Amino acid sequence: MPNAELLHHNATQFKKSIVELAPGVWTAVGFAASTQHLIEGRSSLTVVDTSESTGAAKNILVEFRKLSDKPIERIIYTHSHRDHISGATVFCEDREIPIIASASFESDLIGQDENTISPTKSLNQRTLAQFGIGLNSEQRISLGCGPGERPMEGMGAGHIPPNQLIEGDQTMDLDGVQVQLLMAPGETADHMVVWMPDAGVLIPGDNWYHAFPNLYAIRGTPYRDFAAWADSLAMLAALNADVLAPGHTMPVFGKEQVLEVLETTRQAILHVMRHTAEGMNAGLSHDDIASSIRLPDEIADKPWLGEFYGKASWSARAFAAGTLGWYDGNPTHLGTLSSKQRAGHMAKLAGGIEALSAECASTEDLQWRLELCDHLIALEYQPAVLLKADALEQLADTEINATARNTYLWSAKQLREENGSD
Repeated sequence: MPNAELLHHNATQFKKSIVELAPGVWTAVGFAASTQHLIEGRSSLTVVDTSESTGAAKNILVEFRKLSDKPIERIIYTHSHRDHISGATVFCEDREIPIIASASFESDLIGQDENTISPTKSLNQRTLAQFGIGLNSEQRISLGCGPGERPMEGMGAGHIPPNQLIEGDQTMDLDGVQVQLLMAPGETADHMVVWMPDAGVLIPGDNWYHAFPNLYAIRGTPYRDFAAWADSLAMLAALNADVLAPGHTMPVFGKEQVLEVLETTRQAILHVMRHTAEGMNAGLSHDDIASSIRLPDEIADKPWLGEFYGKASWSARAFAAGTLGWYDGNPTHLGTLSSKQRAGHMAKLAGGIEALSAECASTEDLQWRLELCDHLIALEYQPAVLLKADALEQLADTEINATARNTYLWSAKQLREENGSD
């Protein structure tokens, strides 16, 4: 049975709905991995973010057209992640219109050099695992940031590069609606939030959503600047917004509630930084730092800091590696044993492969079982493959984190298929 909190998060945060934020301003939740926002001007409309696929965008446009038949005259991208920029062709409705983004906008959908040396295959595999691509709906509860079940047709196909780049904070008139476009680096360096002071509506992109912030994505990402993200949250909190319409999950209403979610999320990021830095200064290993991190009592029970998407222990590892690199200061780790060499030493200590296998099968610590399975697999002990798949499936049902659950189940599925037992 999947984690009950994860099921509740999915049911409450991704219910398909069009939510009115203020007169003439709406957000679409649950139609795609991300949310989309509609701003009505005197004679035209503005769309903020466009979803991950043309299939999702078409469904959203149908709903938006129930609200207004005015032409869509401009699109704003809050940032360059694929799930926010891949339905633009649908909203343009076969017309060339302004596509507005930060001048630092940089997407992997365009301008990529195929000759660049990078672990693209690994990234693709880990992306499939994180989002549970190939799992059924009962296995993949959600994406952590969006519904598991959503249109996949035209994934990434509807992106249009921005043609109006914004240098620094500025005020813009959206056909009678005054907005401020504010640079707010966070989940990405190119984040640009949309602030509507007259309506009190703030669209922060992915700098806030109802889950622990994804300070490190397990699919693999460059270092995300924790300090910049925390600073941006402080800036957003100072706007004193009435409504917060995030790039994922349901909007938040009320000045006090908006202020609380922004401030406590900032506190969580600062706590990860402080805990990790203190541990590194004390000479602790990255494993010990990650395994010991807990949120402070005063914010630990906040529902929007549940680890449905990001995870504090992963974040601690990312901060350690992002600031000082992989080396943790222990000279033992300057040398290297191969997985097979280490497994051979472990088997010898246990009294042979059979003894190691017996310990692996009998331990109730699923994490330890996985680690012992890896030793056995390195020694080409075939029964350990299915034992690992079983342990991954058991761990999946304990996980509150959707991306961890998806990765456990996706990896178990791969192991079973490779073993011919799926």
